[in-house]
Amino acid sequence: MEAFYYLVFGALSAVVLGIELSKTTKDRINTSPAFNSFKNNYLVVYSLMMAGDWLQGPYVYFLYTTYGFGKGDIGQLFIAGFGSSMLFGTIVGSLADKQGRRRACVTYCITYVLSCITKHSPQYRILMIGRILGGIATSLLFSSFESWLVAEHNKRGFEQQWLSLTFSKAIFLGNGLVAILSGLFGNLLVDTFQLGPVAPFDAAACFLAIGMAIILSSWSENYGDPSENKDLLAQFRGAAVAIASDEKIALLGAIQSLFEGSMYTFVFLWTPALSPNDEEIPHGFIFATFMLASMLGSSLASRLMARSSPRVESYMQIVFVVSSASLLLPIVSSFLVPPPKEKGEGISFSSCLQILGFCTFEACVGIFWPSIMKMRSQYIPEEARSTIMNFFRIPLNIFVCIVLYNVNAFPITIMFGMCSIFLFVASILQRRLMMIADKPKTEDRSMKERDTEAEPLNI
Repeated sequence: MEAFYYLVFGALSAVVLGIELSKTTKDRINTSPAFNSFKNNYLVVYSLMMAGDWLQGPYVYFLYTTYGFGKGDIGQLFIAGFGSSMLFGTIVGSLADKQGRRRACVTYCITYVLSCITKHSPQYRILMIGRILGGIATSLLFSSFESWLVAEHNKRGFEQQWLSLTFSKAIFLGNGLVAILSGLFGNLLVDTFQLGPVAPFDAAACFLAIGMAIILSSWSENYGDPSENKDLLAQFRGAAVAIASDEKIALLGAIQSLFEGSMYTFVFLWTPALSPNDEEIPHGFIFATFMLASMLGSSLASRLMARSSPRVESYMQIVFVVSSASLLLPIVSSFLVPPPKEKGEGISFSSCLQILGFCTFEACVGIFWPSIMKMRSQYIPEEARSTIMNFFRIPLNIFVCIVLYNVNAFPITIMFGMCSIFLFVASILQRRLMMIADKPKTEDRSMKERDTEAEPLNI
């Protein structure tokens, strides 16, 4: 393996370790034992849920190829997954507000376990059912758990600032450390023990079952709007009205869709970008490096959110601009250093530049997740939290389906340029959100000043 990969991985490891060890009292939030117990329980469950998800990711495409399916058939399976998340996932996820968030989390576990079981069949129809179930599970994963956490946190009377600590730790562990360990464990099952490409899916089902047992034994139920006279269509209308009537919620949804759409597109693009002539690259090691960069981002986010200044709405503008610039590197490097036209043995200088840019983007992803979670907890109304969060995923899933369908229609530089533009637009919308969020405070201060001036002087 190229020494450059080790150098980047080692440098990122040192920086993450340095940031974690150098935290001062200003970077830490003083909490209570009751909150720490609650937080640790959630982190264990969330880590198990993410392990069930991360174990599958690297082997889905590979499994389909071992069953003899071509690129077109596999593309349709992936589109079915995102389409299912958009359609069925939105409906099932929205039911969490009425039927209960804990119940929705258990449904996620059952649905994803069933999806894992379908991977044992080489029949295309069975695999299609598995992708549809997986799409539903994805919507539940990214809405129900967060909705349960926010409601339970508030119900127990914990301080609002402590919520950001749970968010940052969840991303540090679930989207960073667990992702790396899942990749290594999956590699152990498939390559070392030679148990076949289905083994990671069986392991994922076991982790999901363990997590479900913890949820059933230790989580209480909470709801958004449990009123009996409110059907699903009424929930949808209420969520749509909330988005349309509150510019902050609408901006938050647009920002999330733009960033996540670019992020999922990046997932499809980084491999051909680093191996334009089908060079052999260490996919697992590069993936682990990206996840380490994401851990760096979440560690920085925990420091930022532990302080009163700068606010999330402020520093996220910079994060979006930096992420936009980082995805321009493949375009810039193709002009400055044209990629080789023939298959080379080592990593090119252009690929070295791109890996550094991609690690920067992943660090921005690590900052994005806990920060967007905190903003959602502030701006989305509790009674329709899961419904609105699933509404946010509709444009995202449409966008990813379009990209998947046309992934070979445009040059890779055009796709990266499009993502960069989306991220820059997200930074503009983030600035607008900050201005709107600051407006009530400014108005309150001016009203107080007018009241003070109007008060008569007592002589």
